[in-house]
This record gives sequence, structure tokens and C-alpha cells, in this order.
Amino acid sequence: MLICTGLPPPTPASTSSAASTDLTQARLKRQPDIQLPGGKCYIQDLAVVSPDLLLVSNRSKQCVQLLDCMKGEVVSEVQLQEQPYSMCLTDRNTAAVNLGDRTIQMIKVKDKTLTKGGELTVSGVIRGLTSSRNSLVVSYGSQPWLEVISMDGKVLHQFNKSGKSQHFKYPSFMCTAPGGSVFISDYGTITITKVDAQLNLLQTFTSPLLQQPCGITAVTEDQILVCSQGNNSLLLLQPSTNTMSTLLGKDDGIEDPFSLTYCPDQKKVYIASYETDTIKVYMMS
Repeated sequence: MLICTGLPPPTPASTSSAASTDLTQARLKRQPDIQLPGGKCYIQDLAVVSPDLLLVSNRSKQCVQLLDCMKGEVVSEVQLQEQPYSMCLTDRNTAAVNLGDRTIQMIKVKDKTLTKGGELTVSGVIRGLTSSRNSLVVSYGSQPWLEVISMDGKVLHQFNKSGKSQHFKYPSFMCTAPGGSVFISDYGTITITKVDAQLNLLQTFTSPLLQQPCGITAVTEDQILVCSQGNNSLLLLQPSTNTMSTLLGKDDGIEDPFSLTYCPDQKKVYIASYETDTIKVYMMS
């Protein structure tokens, strides 16, 4: 049973685009793994730049790498002053990566080359990072809460902590759905939380299927993929119907899933374990 608290979910709009990416009707078919050059490493996060290019947050080498998905080759990498953690694209040519405790490093992507951009310093120990409406949404771990900040570091919105101070314990991964809602997976409370672009609390989900939630990504506004690390599963959360189901498990090659991302152009899901030498690839069919 899925337990949902918060506001009643909206009825999702029916569009041809949504129909073509309906994971309740399609299935995820395994594709050849992408071999990571250099062997096993600690992968914190993934982001799709283009159908053939994937950004990899590599903690072992203290860098962000641009990976050619077809060739399995690193075409560019940028060394960082600290280990990279969560990562998101702010647009097709810019990524934001949080380093250490309080720094966000901007990375420029141009002509298959990565270069450093500017830096932002934020107010707490960063855990999760996503972008929304030309701003960044940041989750903090030391005092678990959320902020929306502008690209020049100005705080635009804060999660209302009064009476909700215990809502989060370890909000470690976040994603933004196409409609602007933000979803947060919390390793400590074993929940998925949905907030709006101003960080108003909308819904909170949990389920017996959800064990040690980690990476999270949106396929549509109503189809959210979650890494359930504790039981080696990829889950599908559908907020409108308050349902959570298992899409992939250990028999499908899922083991210790930690981070993931979705490519809408190719309808592919990329999944990485925390310590791994491959990235698993699945395509909707």
C-alpha cells in the first residue's frame, strides 16, 4: 500500500507526449551496459546532455566527465577542487555541481568540452540539487530543509520550517518534473516528498516497496522513477493515483541502484550503482 499525505493530487492532463511515454503500458528493455573507462569508481550523479552524451559526477577521480554513450569514451573532463556530489543541468550548455559542503560549481558544456564557470556559496551542507524555472533548488543535510536560489546566489524561497522541522531527515536526491513540481527522496524518513516551485508542501509518499530511496528522476509530471537501493529495485511513483510499483529488479540487472537519469529523446533510463564500472541502460518499448 502506498501512503500519501498532503493535498489531493490533480488530475493529469492527457497529451500525446504523455501517452507515448506511459510506463504503465510500456516496458523497459535492457540495452548493452556502458563500460566506464578506468574501471570501478564512485558515481554520485548522472545527467543527460544530449542523446549521445552523459555527464558523470565521478567522486573517485574528483571530476565531472562527459561520456560518449555510444563509444563508452570520456570525451572531456574537468578536475575539481573537491569531490563532486549532486548535479543537475540548468540548461543544455550548463551544469551545476555541488562540491564538499557549501559550494556549487557551474560547468559549461560546449563542443563536447567541459570548462569551469562561476561558483556559488550557499548557507548549509548541500545534499540534493535540481533546477527549476531558471533557479536552483537545494536541499541541506545539517538542518534538513530546502531553498530556491537564483543563479547569482540570492535566496528566493525557503521551505517553511515552522511546525515542519522534522519533515526531512536526509533529503539526498531531487528532480524537477516537466510541470515545475520538485520531488525529493529522503533516505532518513524513507519517503518521497512533492513540493511546488515555491517549496510549498504538496504530498508525501511512502510504501513497503520503497527501501533506502536514492536517485530520482521524472519521465512526466505523473511518472517519477526512484532508485530503491535497499531492495535492488527501480520504482515508478504516480502521484495522481497514489501508486508506487516495481518496474525493474535484481533479475533485470538492477543491483545497489544509487543514481539515475532519463533521456526523453531516446526514451532511455541510465542507472548507476554507487561503486561501479558500468552504467546500466534501459529503453522503453
